[in-house]
Amino acid sequence: MKQAIMLQGGCLCGALRYQTHSMPFDADHCHCSQCRKSAGAVVMSWMDFNTEQVTWLQGQVTEFASSAQIRRGFCQQCGTTMTYRHVDYPQYYTLSIASLDNPNKVQPTYHIYTNEQVSWLTIDDICQRFKTNKTSN
Repeated sequence: MKQAIMLQGGCLCGALRYQTHSMPFDADHCHCSQCRKSAGAVVMSWMDFNTEQVTWLQGQVTEFASSAQIRRGFCQQCGTTMTYRHVDYPQYYTLSIASLDNPNKVQPTYHIYTNEQVSWLTIDDICQRFKTNKTSN
């Protein structure tokens, strides 16, 4: 039996395309300096999947080791930030919400690394906030 396609997305130039076979099990806004610098934005919004729920339809993500355990994926042609991956958790895959064809389909439920949030940004939502990561507050 074929799995239903839940979400589709890709990079700015179209060289990378993916689809998911489920909705994400988690989604967040990250304010850490690494996400800011890698995305060129003051906040990055991510959605988390089990690895088998994501299928790459076109192209291959290029990864940069931003630390010993973290791999940040992007399009080699246009530079779009696409993925985040922790090598200690190969069963999980994190995709940029902004890369979705319809980013309105996924809404983050919390903010992480708010201790690094830029001071001039005010976000007035009901999402839970964590000074660092979700598990170490």
